Order: sequence, then structure tokens, then C-alpha cells
Amino acid sequence: MKGYKIAVNKRELSSKKSFVRNLRSKDEIPGIYYSHDSKASIPFSVSKKIMSEALKSEAQVYQISVGSKARDVIIKSVQYHPISEEMLHIDLYGVKMDQEVTVKIPIEITGQSEGIKSGGVLNQVLTELEISCLPGDIPQNVVIDITDLNIGDSIRLAQVSLPNNVTPVGDEEIFIVSIVPPTKVEEVEEEMEIADDVEGIELEPDNTESKEENNDEKFE
Repeated sequence: MKGYKIAVNKRELSSKKSFVRNLRSKDEIPGIYYSHDSKASIPFSVSKKIMSEALKSEAQVYQISVGSKARDVIIKSVQYHPISEEMLHIDLYGVKMDQEVTVKIPIEITGQSEGIKSGGVLNQVLTELEISCLPGDIPQNVVIDITDLNIGDSIRLAQVSLPNNVTPVGDEEIFIVSIVPPTKVEEVEEEMEIADDVEGIELEPDNTESKEENNDEKFE
């Protein structure tokens, strides 16, 4: 399986904000490549347009050329601006196509739960699933169907269906998603009734202010 090719440019490693700002002003995104078999790392930059197209390709393995050598990589992390959601930084991790890697893939919930139709509430504990497999076998996501879940039902890691060549990582008993009972309306109504009763009670006039005035007169 050939990876999606990304053209990157080797750059100098600089902690100066002005250097990074200059890159971004040219629509370049700074990044770091990490080797799979050493502690070596190589700083690079990539065109924002090229990276956006690569992400849209839905590929899981990419091919880059850094330091005059072709490398197979996966995206380790992407940092986004919290407001504009603009890509700020990218980390790539080198892989060998015949060696397993551990990565996280998004969880997609599908189906109309019977429990939700009855008033239950969806409680999704995990949004990503950690898996182990060969780089070329990394799935785009994992789909979990909640159609048959009623109130009180749940799906654990051990119940998630994955391809034979993909292994889930973590406690098999961990909850992925569940349908929980709705908040009891009766409790809310009872609290409102108590509040109405309190408002209906006539309180004695507060003479604190007049007492303070009398005390002031004594000290005049």
C-alpha cells in the first residue's frame, strides 16, 4: 500500500516566535518529523494547501521526503487554533510498513437508539479508540451502532467490532457508550413547589435598620 505523497521542506529549528509567524504568513505550517527507530527529529514546513488536501484524502499513511530520504509516516498530532481552527503545527511519526503501530482513531456513533426514543440520554464516554495494527491496516474510524440500545444498556470495548488485523488497546470492560435514564422531572417540580411555598410566607418586618439608628443616637 503506497502512502499519499506530501511535499515538505526541511527547515531550521527555531524557538523565535517571529520565525514561526513568518512561516505562517507565507501559508506554511511548521512541523516536526520523529523517527520510529531513533530519537532523531527533523523540523520541516509544509504548505497549508497541500496539508489540507492530504487530510481530505482520508489516507492513514503518507510519504514524505525529508533529509534526502523517502519516509513512510503517520500523523501523530495536529495543533489547531482554538478560535479560527487554523492548523498551527503538525507532528509526523515515521513508521515501517511491516511493524505494528499503536494509534487512536475516531469513534462514529450511528443508529437511532430505542432508549433515546423513550427519553433516555446518550452518554458517550470515549470519542477515540486506541488500536494496534500495521500502518497500512489503520482504519479511518470505528463505527458503533446504538440502534438496539435501551435505557440502561451500554457497549464496552470488548463488544466493539474491528477488522481481524486490528487489535483494540485497553481494558476490555471500559464503557464506550451507554444510554442513561433522563433527569426526573418530578424532582424539579417538587423543588419549584417548595420555592413557591417559601415565597408565600409572610415575614416579620426587619427592624435591624431602625435598631442601628437608635444605637447611633445613644452614642451622639
